[in-house]
Amino acid sequence: MSESLAGRVSITELSGLSLREIHGVKFNRHFVPTAEYLEEREKEMKAYDNLWETIHKGSYPELYDVERDWQEYYSSYVSTYLERDINELISADSITFTKFLTAVAARTGEILNYAHIAGEVGVSEPTVKSWISILERTGIVFLLQPYSASALNRAIKAPKLYFRDTGLACYLTRWLTADTLKCSAVAGNMFETFMVSEILKSYSNEGKDYRFNTFYYRGKDKCASGENEIDLILEENGVLYPIEIKMSGNPKANMGATNPVLDKIREKTRGIGVILCLIDKKTYLRENLVALPIEYV
Repeated sequence: MSESLAGRVSITELSGLSLREIHGVKFNRHFVPTAEYLEEREKEMKAYDNLWETIHKGSYPELYDVERDWQEYYSSYVSTYLERDINELISADSITFTKFLTAVAARTGEILNYAHIAGEVGVSEPTVKSWISILERTGIVFLLQPYSASALNRAIKAPKLYFRDTGLACYLTRWLTADTLKCSAVAGNMFETFMVSEILKSYSNEGKDYRFNTFYYRGKDKCASGENEIDLILEENGVLYPIEIKMSGNPKANMGATNPVLDKIREKTRGIGVILCLIDKKTYLRENLVALPIEYV
């Protein structure tokens, strides 16, 4: 269409199924750890059974609607994506691009390094940047931007890369069962990827744009030696909420040790910190730090 319909059209992002949708939870507010949110969320809580089965299965609706072989489904999905969705956008054979997809999936939850991916796939760095942009535009990956503030002058500037669907990431990296995934070296990154995706879905399912509210931090502003990281920073109404995502049922207060770095940003206020983990009940670790079960998302 030649007419953009600017200002006269509403754009809705359709993500994969969220845990709330899979388990029939009707609560529909985006995740932000205010006292009001936590109180409202507690009125409709359900235990999320078989979490690793869900992480491995992924969130595409067809897998929850009909009996479908997991490997066959994702094999068909990748083939269809390559042959129909992006065929005209890439200047490479499907084997090379599939190799690229696999290299990216293996790095979900990590800081994006174009050069490393280019070296592994055997293409140029500009090509990798172009292909990452295609993956982002077509909803395969999400790039979590670093929090930008003049006070954080020793922060890493590169984004973190997350696959939007953990099932697809598992298929591409050949983790073929939930049990092998749970016990693997990539379990922590896959768990973090899954929870970041769930938080993004809580925004988009409420019709909100998360791109202006979600960030991360990694850098040396807190101390001279060694990097410190905050997995996810949610910004709302001038308040920064630091979120740590841990595949642990025994959270410790030191998991939020980097949170005070946000106090350097004088124009913002630091809100309560969260350790989002596999604990079974809400537990305050300090006055301004709470461990939450994943059911609160």
